[in-house]
Amino acid sequence: MLADLLKTYLASTFAYYLKAHMFHWNVEGPRFHSLHEFFSEIYEDAFDANDAIAEYIRTLEEYAPGSFERFQELSQIPGQTKVPRAQLMLEELLADTQTMKDLVMQVFEAAQAEGREDIANFMAERQDSHGKYMWQLKSFLKDARA
Repeated sequence: MLADLLKTYLASTFAYYLKAHMFHWNVEGPRFHSLHEFFSEIYEDAFDANDAIAEYIRTLEEYAPGSFERFQELSQIPGQTKVPRAQLMLEELLADTQTMKDLVMQVFEAAQAEGREDIANFMAERQDSHGKYMWQLKSFLKDARA
């Protein structure tokens, strides 16, 4: 169970990385610079997490998936074949970040249930990262103060 959830999280993290990187390359508009930098922060964080996730899978004596085909089967993050406007990029990443947060909680709970505090601690750190991106994305999308 835990290994399967980690495989899904790895595939989803890779898809999240790829989408944020594509948005970084292609963002346009008056907020170009700030969004270009922000998307870079997201994709670099996701890229860095991939290796640790794969290594945790190996500590469970399972093999980490590593092909686009397998990632596509496992990922909970849908791909993006078009280049949306900046506003839509933010909205899409916000929805994807919520998906990532939900998935992290599933892995965290499974890790705790199996007594894998090392993995649970890593998932708590990932929850912090995704939580930070949630409020930042919401802030970019906010038009006016309530």
